[in-house]
Amino acid sequence: MVRSGAGDGALRGADPAVAEHLERALSGREVSARGGEALLSARGPDACLVGTVADELRRRECGGAATYVVNRNINFTNVCIKQCGFCAFSRDFRGSEEAYMLPTAEIVRRAAEARALGATEVCVQAGLPPDMDGSTYERIARGIKTGAPGLHVHAFSPEEVAYGAARSGAGVPEYLARLREAGVDTLPGTSAEILDQSVRDRISPGRITVRDWMAVVAEAHRQGIRTTSTMMFGHVESYADRARHMALLRSMQRRTGGFTEFVPLRFIADEAPMARDWAAAGAAAGRRDKAGAAPGAPRGGKGGWGGAMDTLLTHAVARIMLGGAVRNIQASWVKEGPAMAQLLLAWGANDLGGTLINESISTSAGAGHGQLLRPRELRALARGAGRVPAERTTLYGPVREFGAAAEGAKAEPEGAAASAGGASALDALDDPSRFGSYFELVKIDRFRYRNARRQGAAARAARA
Repeated sequence: MVRSGAGDGALRGADPAVAEHLERALSGREVSARGGEALLSARGPDACLVGTVADELRRRECGGAATYVVNRNINFTNVCIKQCGFCAFSRDFRGSEEAYMLPTAEIVRRAAEARALGATEVCVQAGLPPDMDGSTYERIARGIKTGAPGLHVHAFSPEEVAYGAARSGAGVPEYLARLREAGVDTLPGTSAEILDQSVRDRISPGRITVRDWMAVVAEAHRQGIRTTSTMMFGHVESYADRARHMALLRSMQRRTGGFTEFVPLRFIADEAPMARDWAAAGAAAGRRDKAGAAPGAPRGGKGGWGGAMDTLLTHAVARIMLGGAVRNIQASWVKEGPAMAQLLLAWGANDLGGTLINESISTSAGAGHGQLLRPRELRALARGAGRVPAERTTLYGPVREFGAAAEGAKAEPEGAAASAGGASALDALDDPSRFGSYFELVKIDRFRYRNARRQGAAARAARA
């Protein structure tokens, strides 16, 4: 008999294939990849039970808080030697007027501005420029540590680490040590996509392999550099691929203990090259999928079970499979929108991510949820879900909690009054447009990649 917040006997009427794995989870036993696949496939009332169990496990593991971090994203270039089918962000510097690269001084300015507004973290990721100097990443990290002291530098994916090591002529262990010495505190666990090589060969041939991704992350953990972990879902992968991805991360966490969180990231197809190819191929064959989904992709698309419910189940199964190992499950408001992120707090998620301030990668792919949520907006989402808002650090240490029950009963003040009582100065901004947008950034002449290349060549000549 089930004894939990899910309710005694709540699983009696469920499909036995679903109930068995939910019983395992509630009793603290590990759910296998095959079990995760079964739960991802749940439908109707069984799917709701998966969500109920995930919420109960979240309560046991994380309590009643819903956390967030005040941070800024800096995607400093969209120029990339890789042309992945899922990526609408990258540009080829040889033919695109939208190719840009921020100079180090601008990156540091943005970091310092974020720190002045109460940010505790800056997240730095970008494309892989073809002629990048091997010291670029180190120079960026040192610049931020000097220009914005005390700011946590969460920077450079495993793909970027491998690329930086190759450009500098170093091995990955040596290069990670150099990044750490330069000021990198943690790594984003992106470029994971789906950790199945056959899937990666379809959506991003030439991208970092599963083996190399795991090697970089394991070495980072060995050196005491913690990382996040992610999964991009909803493209050509199967439910079995998703479940195996989670099981692989769980196994790795058991060995290294270095993951701080897991973030499911739904594939945004609107502007992705491979989605356009799917639509064209489907139209040519006279069987175009209305949702734009690829033949053989998981059930759904933009609506029905493959839309909202697929997202809900993916987060719930992440809690069920990973919660005992990777405690924090994050909902991406920039991918899903604030309303869905709030709903995900009842489906296993305990974290709402960051304020972001600037976001380029999802925005370029067609996500329409903006580039900034102020802290008070994140707190409102938490309260609306019946949770206690809590600001955190990158490593999930407490910054402050906003937990008075009476406080949740009324709206927070607008403008300057919003920053009273220790809340972030970011709350006091009435006009977030001051930060610009991705679509404006790609049109700024001084940041065009061709200009950055000239400046870089001049700087290298001066050093020589």
